[in-house]
Amino acid sequence: MFLTISTTGTPEHPATDLGFLLHKHPDKAQVFSTAHGTAHVFYPEAGEERCTAALLLEVDPVALVRRGKGKGRGGAPDSALAQYVNDRPYAASSLLAVALSGVFGTAMRGICHTRPERAAQPLPLRIEVPAVPARGGADLVRKLFEPMGWQVTADPVALDPGFPEWGESRYVSLTLEGELRLEAALRHLYVLLPVLDDAKHYWVAPDEVDKLLRAGEGWLEDHPEQKLITARYLSRRWSLARRALERLELARLAETDDTEAEELDNAVDEAVDTEERPVPLAVQRREAILGELRDSGAARVLDLGCGQGQLVGELLKDVRFTEVVGVDVSVRALTVAARRLRLDRMGPRQADRVTLLQGSLAYTDSRLKGYDAAVLSEVIEHLDLPRLPALEYAVFGAARPRTVVVTTPNVEYNVRWETLPAGHSRHSDHRFEWTRTEFRTWAEAVADRHGYTVAYTPVGPDDPEVGPPTQLATFTRKEAAA
Repeated sequence: MFLTISTTGTPEHPATDLGFLLHKHPDKAQVFSTAHGTAHVFYPEAGEERCTAALLLEVDPVALVRRGKGKGRGGAPDSALAQYVNDRPYAASSLLAVALSGVFGTAMRGICHTRPERAAQPLPLRIEVPAVPARGGADLVRKLFEPMGWQVTADPVALDPGFPEWGESRYVSLTLEGELRLEAALRHLYVLLPVLDDAKHYWVAPDEVDKLLRAGEGWLEDHPEQKLITARYLSRRWSLARRALERLELARLAETDDTEAEELDNAVDEAVDTEERPVPLAVQRREAILGELRDSGAARVLDLGCGQGQLVGELLKDVRFTEVVGVDVSVRALTVAARRLRLDRMGPRQADRVTLLQGSLAYTDSRLKGYDAAVLSEVIEHLDLPRLPALEYAVFGAARPRTVVVTTPNVEYNVRWETLPAGHSRHSDHRFEWTRTEFRTWAEAVADRHGYTVAYTPVGPDDPEVGPPTQLATFTRKEAAA
């Protein structure tokens, strides 16, 4: 990861004052150890008219994985190999933000005893970051930085310059220019680099709220993208984001003395602690599926694409489901599911009710025949559309359970997610997301081809304009219904 900070100067105020402000001497290179690698600070140029400080962060990918211990996006990838083959050691992210705070922490607090007047003055700054992951593209980069007075240049990076038809990657080459205090510039980068990446390399604990508010003081209170910044910086942890937004609202109150502010803050804390949390959509989805299975009278159930076994665990809690089989193509997911379900500690009677199978839903499998019901919860959107007919035949044509419950995202509802950039899927692995009409067209065709009837149930808040966030279809075999 690489970042440069440049400024220009005059004989009265030479550009080399940047060295005093950063507390790093232009005449020598310095090396600093970080939790995941080594940070180098050096000056490619240092003159009275122009001075540039560079921060080069060398990240150790192996240390990143070992220290992560499964936390954060960098430590919990889709496969073991992906832990070592990812963009984190190379593209600006929370790793660079943490290095900025560690290496330039004094400058970030606006402290400079040798040049206090310069620290308090805006400087002509130019900041360049060659590779920044930007979930939301160049438009989001401008929305985040321009309100603070930056002139933004965000050039999309091609996937491969040799193959322009492949299009653009999710990275941009970022240049910021403006007249700002160095302290403010560093705090902007500290907060917004992880926001653009939309991920952190470490677990977001409650103290992250205080870090955000300290770094965001003076600009985040009035930022038009305040909610998006808060949600992404805090990794969408609702309780922390709510607390941060409430405290930001307090900061907006004009002419409030310290006593009143403390009383209001205590009131906010109490309200946040006692207010009923909304039920997560994943929980609402599992409850809806369980309701459909109970109504169908199913006893032997297949969870197709069971992932890490959340639904399997809920099914085992209900004794009416006498046999539960979880099927997934990923051996790693099944290993996690077995650990989550504590299969090695189950009593014999409970263990006899559950089976985990490795298998692909794109192929017929004789082991899946003869069951009362099958569930495809948030599965079909992870398949390429040309492979969907194979799954259809394997489930509805070959296995032919009496009842099939299918859930999938409703793409129309995506406009209601404030933290989801326009035009983006809810998950990077989604091959498609359907409208309500598209889903019903597919479901009706499947039912006609294989002798099922189909009924639909909204899951989550049913918006009058865009419908529910999740759409659910229950297929019932016609002879079984009769």
